[in-house]
Amino acid sequence: MKVQLPILAITMGDPSGIGPEIAVKALGEESIYNICRPLIIGDAKIIEHAVNHIARLNLKVRPIYEVRDAKFEHGAIDVIDLKDVDINQLKHGEVQAMSGKAAFDAVKKAIDLAMAGEVDGTVTGPLNKEALNLAGYHYNGHTEIYANFTKTKNYTMMLADGNLRVVHVSTHVSLRQACDNVKKDRVLEVIELAYDTMRGFGIDNPRIGVAGLNPHAGESGMFGWEEEKEIKPAINEATRLGMNVDGPVPPDTLFSKAKGGQYDIVVAMYHDQGHIPLKVVGFNWDEEKNKWESVSGVNITLGLPIIRTSVDHGTAFGKAGKGTANAESMLNAIDYGAKLAKNRR
Repeated sequence: MKVQLPILAITMGDPSGIGPEIAVKALGEESIYNICRPLIIGDAKIIEHAVNHIARLNLKVRPIYEVRDAKFEHGAIDVIDLKDVDINQLKHGEVQAMSGKAAFDAVKKAIDLAMAGEVDGTVTGPLNKEALNLAGYHYNGHTEIYANFTKTKNYTMMLADGNLRVVHVSTHVSLRQACDNVKKDRVLEVIELAYDTMRGFGIDNPRIGVAGLNPHAGESGMFGWEEEKEIKPAINEATRLGMNVDGPVPPDTLFSKAKGGQYDIVVAMYHDQGHIPLKVVGFNWDEEKNKWESVSGVNITLGLPIIRTSVDHGTAFGKAGKGTANAESMLNAIDYGAKLAKNRR
């Protein structure tokens, strides 16, 4: 039965951050091996350091160089060893070109394995954009790396926490540029990606809520014309194509309706419009305990020829190396990756 489980390649993320720690904490859970065959892509010495000195787990690390050499046994983490970090030079919580390169190498290797069909999906740990660029890789983030190396033109980011799901018309651009990116063709493209994704999850007639860009969704042009000129025409076209689409809905009420179950997925117009409500729901800070009680949520790239899920948080340099990082989002990302891989078979 275990042989039939999907193989997931999990990147270690930026080794100066919490990526290695949350990866090993996740693979310390026996339940993960009941839903997939996981392996980590990264530097084996970094993973050993995370196991023994950071997370202090009773786990072994098994360096390998080919997927076929993995044993996928709980208690011994399979690591495709890229040998690209000098652990003596590693500094937790600091931006380092070495760490940026290592994070990139792991992502590129995961993409290559997925494109070659050696793994069924990929799960990414957090990387630091400044370190990535310092290493000479000028990308805004994972999404753009995946799009480039899979030669994908039509893609978008989806965030999910339970049944609250959000896709974005634009993500890593300035707010000024984000407004300029709200065009009929792009809005329709994202609606279609949302529709296809929900169908892939087994929802036959997904209910799609589309956000307005402006306060009160423009109030018939009083606060902006993007709704009338770009968003509504896209919604009308999607409806004509047989999709169940509502909007543009004022953003200040749309997400509450979605959280309550009115929509299966929401189309947000820009990065923060979608990210803030998801993180209000999934991220819960306890001031008395001075820690995150909950760090849930998953980031999924839609439109790719391969599966990519990710944690919905950054490298958390302030927590790196302390053993206190919360692996909840990584566990959720692995679970989503396993489900997506199963549905694609």
